Amino acid sequence: MTGIEARAIKVGIATPSTALAPDTTPLERMAVLDRVADAGLDHVGLGDHVSFFVGVGFDALIQAASLLALHPTLEVYTAVYLLPLRHPVVVARQLATIAQMAPGRLVFGVGVGGEDPHEVEVCGVDPRTRGRRMNESLEILRGLATGEPVTFSGDHFELHEALIVPAPEPRVPIVIGGRSTAAVRRAARYGDGWIGIWVSPRRFASVVGEIDQLAAANDRGEVEWEHAMYVWCGFDDDEAAATERLTRAMEGFYRIPFSNFAKYSPAGSPEKVAEFLAPYVEAGCRRFHLSAVAGSDDELVDAAAEVKRLLRTV
Repeated sequence: MTGIEARAIKVGIATPSTALAPDTTPLERMAVLDRVADAGLDHVGLGDHVSFFVGVGFDALIQAASLLALHPTLEVYTAVYLLPLRHPVVVARQLATIAQMAPGRLVFGVGVGGEDPHEVEVCGVDPRTRGRRMNESLEILRGLATGEPVTFSGDHFELHEALIVPAPEPRVPIVIGGRSTAAVRRAARYGDGWIGIWVSPRRFASVVGEIDQLAAANDRGEVEWEHAMYVWCGFDDDEAAATERLTRAMEGFYRIPFSNFAKYSPAGSPEKVAEFLAPYVEAGCRRFHLSAVAGSDDELVDAAAEVKRLLRTV
């Protein structure tokens, strides 16, 4: 890897809990974001759910607008926004509004979701149609992002001369998550990159090559790909403590045993986590989103910043 490529590596973290806690003031949230930016991290990331398992949720674009208003330079990355649960014209307006407020600081990571089929159903969407709705939504979003009228007829959406102005400038990058063959094809056709999760470096490199080939076949032309890796990790100099903390967090969120994730979820010191991530850099990853747990938000930020420093010396 060249020095230029090394300097291009970006690392961000899931938004620290204190930045989203309901009992914090705007000034306290600003201080948390300042801490993240001052540490040299590139973004804060936001998950997205409407009604996950027991009804919990967090709208990523509303939270993104809030956080972008609280810091002048830090990027916000949705990882991932459940696009099939929304109408694409409404989402296009939301993206255009955010782009006016914070040009060039939103990365729109999207996915089909599906861990909780009931969440999809209560939004009035047949879970079996998520992939097709996603494809139609992405085609509509890319059309509306040009500022030109869009007419579209599909299985799920019918539009006549839909128009969103002003067009986002610069255009909001769309990065597509998912491990399935359909997700990889979707990224090649509609995306500015792919978000991998729970895949090996070898698989990551294979997908990067496949996307290049598929994009060429779709006449995408030159694309400045920003392929990313979403990684759950635990930080602590005591590896056992880090693993225990990570196990609690992941089992509490996904409701399945940590053993299903352990192979792809590093825990321990920043050096250990960076060592785990380095092969992904060689495989073509240019941004890491760390969904990390640590003893405190300060410890998390410091550890993630050290991971970034170490990866840039690979």
